[in-house]
Amino acid sequence: RRMRWVWRGGLDVVHPILGVGIGFRPQWMGDLLLRRAEVDFLEITIEHYLGKAPQKHEELELLRRHFPLIPHGLNLSLGSAEGIDEAHLEKVADLVTRLAPAWWSEHVAWTRSGGREIGHLSPLPWTREALNILERNIRKVRQRIPFPLILENITASWVLLGAEMSEAEFLRHLVEETGCGLLLDITNLYINARNQGFDPRHFLDEIPLKHVVQLHFVGCEEVGGRLHDSHASAMSPPLWQLMDQVLSLAPVCGAILERDERISPLETLLPELHMAREMGKHHRRWN
Repeated sequence: RRMRWVWRGGLDVVHPILGVGIGFRPQWMGDLLLRRAEVDFLEITIEHYLGKAPQKHEELELLRRHFPLIPHGLNLSLGSAEGIDEAHLEKVADLVTRLAPAWWSEHVAWTRSGGREIGHLSPLPWTREALNILERNIRKVRQRIPFPLILENITASWVLLGAEMSEAEFLRHLVEETGCGLLLDITNLYINARNQGFDPRHFLDEIPLKHVVQLHFVGCEEVGGRLHDSHASAMSPPLWQLMDQVLSLAPVCGAILERDERISPLETLLPELHMAREMGKHHRRWN
């Protein structure tokens, strides 16, 4: 498997070229094992395997025997001013260390406040104070988990007042000051651009594209004149165009198709994986 070296934050970081995969859902287990050649790697949701029944651990072991696995976290709440929940961090650290992945990912967001879980990913204010909190929490997480961490942009249903910079500037400062890579969610970027009225190309001009390690892609839906990240639809032409632009500019090592609602049989999603794979080949991101 080819490797890509990236000079980041004073460190020479090595990432393997993984190609194109899908976010694992148990409904696809049988088909995935039968069609391994058409799926390069899998992304697993960390929280689906924390303190679960033995069969979930057996499921994970079966997957890792056949695919490279990338753990993706939902609930570390890296943006929480109260800091990282130690008990949750220990569970995440145990799982990630067990899998020893090429990298793992979490969101630039907060999900917990005052010791209470709020149940969804919430955007941060684009301020220096929020940056400092993120950097402090990320430093703690990286001291406990010795595998490369990459950070994902989220959809924002609202933009908090008092911003001192744009989201793209915020992400640029974040990765430059922490040395983390980026998980650029194409769909989240497109939705925010449409709903907030900015040009996604300007966003790409402002973020450090050399830090983009992985992509997420999935379709979105329009309700009441606003786009929503339903994780339930096929990619549309404007999304493919944006993804093509990113692949032409950033040293992407892997891309994951997400599908969380209206889960179709795997064979109906393979054309989207093939499309993304050919797009990456065209830009020489993978073979």
